[in-house]
Amino acid sequence: PLFDTNKLTELLESSGFTTQQSTSIVSSVNTVLDTSTTTILTTLVTKAEQDRTLYMYKVDFAQLKSEMQMLEKTDLGMMKAENERLQGEVNKLKQRLREEVTRTQAGVRLDMSLEKGRARDEQAQHEIKIRETDAKIEQEISVLRTQMESIKFSILQYMVGTITGTGALILAYLRMIM
Repeated sequence: PLFDTNKLTELLESSGFTTQQSTSIVSSVNTVLDTSTTTILTTLVTKAEQDRTLYMYKVDFAQLKSEMQMLEKTDLGMMKAENERLQGEVNKLKQRLREEVTRTQAGVRLDMSLEKGRARDEQAQHEIKIRETDAKIEQEISVLRTQMESIKFSILQYMVGTITGTGALILAYLRMIM
């Protein structure tokens, strides 16, 4: 028993209960306490189980951290490679633009020596083509920059989501411990 049953029986009898009533009450209280104690003991976690669970969480968090770092490195590498590829394409476009401008200017000079009047009209047309080509190149560069920013933003979103999820797991774990 978790308490002195004889003392409680005597106390109840001195308060006006009969011996049979006192014994019955003490027996009921003792049964309730035994049942409650058994229930509490079955739901408690041992220190070893808690340490084992804590260790498993630490291992899981270490694996998650390692995976996140690997994903970050992979994504960063892919983004750098894509950036270099796009930079190469931009350089090629600039070189083609230079070549196009050079060819156009050579054609304009030849036409100017043959017909000055006609040359002025053609020069204006070539300048318009150059501007359109510049505008197209700038537009393509702008689209490529937008795509790169979008990729960066997506990576940032995944990182924030992962960090938030990890933080939530850690908070849940801390709340569970405390």
